Parts: sequence; C-alpha cells; structure tokens
Amino acid sequence: MPHDFMPGLAGVPAAKSAISDVDGARGVLEYRGIRVEELCASSSYLETAYLLLFGHLPSRGELSKWTEDVTRHRRVKFTIIDLMKCLPEHGHPMDALQAAVAALGMFYPGRNVKDVENNYWSAVRLVAKLPTIVAAWARLRRGDEAIPPRDDLEFSENFLYMMTESVPPAVWSEVFDDCLILHAEHTMNASTFTGMITASTLADPYTVVASSIGSLKGPLHGGANEEVVQMLKEIGTPGHAREFVVQRLADKRKLMGFGHRVYKVKDPRAVILQSLSVKLFKACGSSPLYDVAVEVERAASEHLDAKGIYPNVDFYSGIIYDKMGIDVDLFTPLFAMARVSGWLAHWLEQLHENKLFRPDQIYSGEHNRSYVPLNERS
Repeated sequence: MPHDFMPGLAGVPAAKSAISDVDGARGVLEYRGIRVEELCASSSYLETAYLLLFGHLPSRGELSKWTEDVTRHRRVKFTIIDLMKCLPEHGHPMDALQAAVAALGMFYPGRNVKDVENNYWSAVRLVAKLPTIVAAWARLRRGDEAIPPRDDLEFSENFLYMMTESVPPAVWSEVFDDCLILHAEHTMNASTFTGMITASTLADPYTVVASSIGSLKGPLHGGANEEVVQMLKEIGTPGHAREFVVQRLADKRKLMGFGHRVYKVKDPRAVILQSLSVKLFKACGSSPLYDVAVEVERAASEHLDAKGIYPNVDFYSGIIYDKMGIDVDLFTPLFAMARVSGWLAHWLEQLHENKLFRPDQIYSGEHNRSYVPLNERS
C-alpha cells in the first residue's frame, strides 16, 4: 500500500482556518483564540455564534442588532410546517431536519454567495430557524401543533418553551445555552468537511447546511450521544457498570462516549458538561443515568487511560437532555442546532479563497479487462 495513503484522511490538513483550534495533548479547545471554558462562563450561544461567524466579539450595538435579527427570523413559513406534516411520524428527526433545511433554500435567495449582505441574512435565518424546526418536529410527530416562537424569550429559553409550551426554569436555559456553546464548532470534523466540500462548488448555504446535517446523523459522529444514553439505560444501575465495561472491552466492542480522534486526554467539553450536569441535578434533582455514567467512567479509566481513551463530548450531553425530558432521538438535532454556526463560519471563511475540493484516489482495481457477452458469462 502506498505510504501516502491515509484512510479517512487522518492527520492530513485539508484547509487553513482561523475559526477554532484543538490541542489534543493538553485538552484545549479555542474559538477564535478564546477557550470554551471562558465562553461558557461569560458568553451566550448567540454571542459565541457571532464570534465564530464574523471573527470578533461583537460590540454592544453589534450584539443587539444580531440578537434582534435572529429573534425576528425565528418563525418558519407555514408551507415548511405543512411539508413536515407529510413526513412519516416514525422517521428520524435528523431526516426531517435535513428535508426542512433543504426546503428553506427554495424560499430564500441564497444562490449568489458573492453577495455579502445576502450571506449575512442567510446565516441569520439558519441560526434562527433550526431550533424552530427541531421543536416543531418534536410536537408534529405526536399529532400536536407546532408552538410559535416568543420574541420576549432568549434563544435557549425560547427553544425549550417551543418544546413544551411552558417557560423553563432559569437553570435549564443556562445549562442548555452552555451545551450549545460547547457543540458550536470543532475544527475539521466530518460534518464540517462535508459542508466545505459542498460549499466549494459554490452551492447555496441551505444546501451546505443540509449536507452537513446528513453527515452529522451518523453514529460515529453526532449520533453517538443517542447511543450513550441507550447504553447507560441498558446498564441500569451503578452496581452493574463495572461488569458491563469489562465485558464490553473483552468483547472488543466500542464503549460509547469514549475516545476521540484528536484528544488524548479527557475532552474539555466533557469536563464542562459533567459540571453542568451537577449544576442541573443540584437544582432539579439527581439523575440515575448520571450515577451510572460516573461508575462507567471510573471502571473504564482502569482499562483505557493508558491508551489515551477518555470520555468525549457525547458522554455527558445526553444525560442533561434526558433530564430535561427531551427524547433520545432529538439529541443529534440539538447538536445540529448548535453546530450550524460553526458550519456557516467555515462556509464564509472558504468563500474568501475558494477552491473546488477534488481529491485524488489510489486505484486498486484491474486493468485491460475484456467485455464478456451476457450469454458467455457463468
């Protein structure tokens, strides 16, 4: 096998970017040079989205305008809701989200990606409307009407309201907003790369985001947080955790929520999410899943620490969403709601010096074969 072939492009730089950086050895994640710990402590999701998209922390006036623009564009056209009502209610929410986002592009001008003003409004619409679509599908598939957004509620507060038609406790909104910050961006991951490939053809941003959603759906990417909660529920009690971990590793099966292509220490997002879990449970009561998770991490550390395998972002995020009563199959759409700002940041960055992605391949098939007529084939 040629030495220059890297399966999955592991370790192969595909672009230059000033959006985010990961130090996998030290467990550091920065957005535009600012550590995520600081953003979770001091910022909001909308402010962080602005930072990712436009490269700097907004002034008071810029943040006010950005927030107002996003707030005014939360609503989706009734025909999008009608389209979603035609989808099978048992279908995966990521499929409904991808279909709705792709359809958005038919309602708004976005094909001229050289129009800076129009690109701004495309970013506003996508950041604003994805939560409305996710919340609408959560209700429509149960036969309930979608709840329209409320302009007097903050971004995360409004989303949780649209899910339940009740204003959530303040701690829920605070914790959920930090979850969105932690999922907003993460360098050259699979869904971002997918979006960049689509963007390199100068496709409109709605198509770019729809393609990224398709990539995020996979269980080796965004879908992993669903499998973590399912695994913890299968374990059932903290007392069964060690036996489960030992057997799982003996069978050479993956322990969901552990390991990362880049991090060789505990994912800094997992560290923050664990503290957010404690904050939420202290205010709203404990979660049996959290107790199981702690025991799973303790048992796994005895076998995996030496290999540099630790909990990643998926390990604790689903526990938080589960405590809020959010269905497991909606966890990945929540990921997409957050990551759309990162996808769009890479889209905008790529437009500055765009080059069509056209990688080469190493052919491993035969040459000079002859066509065999159908009646002569065995």
